[in-house]
Amino acid sequence: MTADSISPIPRSAAPRETPAAVAAMVRLIRDTWAMSEPFIPEISQFFYGMLFTLAPVTRDFFPINMEVQRGRLVRALVHIVQMVDRPDDLVPFLRQLGRDHRKFGVIPRHYEAVGTALLAALKNHLGPEWTVAVERAWAEAFTIVARAMQEAAAADVNPASWHATVVEHRRLTWDLALVRLLPEQPVPYLPGQYMSVEVPQRPRLWRYLSPANAPREDGGIEFHVRAVDGGWVSRAIVSHTQPGDVWRLGPPLGRMAVDRERSRGVVMVAGGTGVAPLRSILDHLAMWGDNPKTRLFYGGPAREDLYDLEELRALSSTNPWLTVTPVVERGDHLPGCEQGTLAEAVTRYGAWPDHDILVSGSPSMIRATVSRMLVAGSVLGQIQYDPFTID
Repeated sequence: MTADSISPIPRSAAPRETPAAVAAMVRLIRDTWAMSEPFIPEISQFFYGMLFTLAPVTRDFFPINMEVQRGRLVRALVHIVQMVDRPDDLVPFLRQLGRDHRKFGVIPRHYEAVGTALLAALKNHLGPEWTVAVERAWAEAFTIVARAMQEAAAADVNPASWHATVVEHRRLTWDLALVRLLPEQPVPYLPGQYMSVEVPQRPRLWRYLSPANAPREDGGIEFHVRAVDGGWVSRAIVSHTQPGDVWRLGPPLGRMAVDRERSRGVVMVAGGTGVAPLRSILDHLAMWGDNPKTRLFYGGPAREDLYDLEELRALSSTNPWLTVTPVVERGDHLPGCEQGTLAEAVTRYGAWPDHDILVSGSPSMIRATVSRMLVAGSVLGQIQYDPFTID
């Protein structure tokens, strides 16, 4: 099989699809993916074999130990392709993702190889279910994705990545570290955004981290990193990072933000190190004396998990627009603390009408909190969160 025999990117522009046609295309994609998902290991193995055959140079984009990668890229690609019927959410994300992929040295023919390999892997496992209509749906969806990413990459004038030197590494707890870096030149991120990082202990294993501070004049960036089970990169950062290490930072991603001029009220919900991007926004807002009333629910399983609580309380003591509410799931009731999960705590106060709601934490915490807020009457358009599933 050659690239041209199943290429998802046609030589000429495809006609603009109607909403009904896009809905039908996405339905075909989701139905056939539901049939394919149980075979992710086999599909992933076929995908990488095909990709490295079509474009051998792409092997250098991935870690030496491919077991770490497994089905991550395939799942991420499918997740993105399934969103083509949500352009308002998808297109800004794809533009950021296209700029981010410049750090690998990705060029247009690599997109074609990825799309070809993905379609070939699915076709190989779907057999007779892979009809002409199914192939067309997957090809057109991937074309939309690839073009948006390529156009954004071509238009970007910033560096593809930045080098930054570790100037401080401090263990806050046995499994949590604060890392401060000084980039060779300032990274143009906005408060609340995140970025991919590559550390010398784990080359080619990029992971997403959120700065915990607003941009500074010296360009310094602070990250809070917790070692997670099976986390090759997080464990290396917490246990082995040293001052003088040089990291690579990818372009900023994410759209979580507070419009201090327009917002009438803000609710922030942070779990664990998910407090970092919200702390960055608060750090930025603290530059002004007049801000929207902001309520931060900061939670974890137990009091010791709220590692940044005293700093946040100090910030609220000098900024009357900010209220910090700690939330713990277990343990004795603590003064000023709410008991229960973050989802339970924030919805005790209702739907928070006329508020912007920002949620940050683990994927499971985000899902639980957003779901419960919608049931409580919050409107999806009120709620902001950044998906880290692409990682």
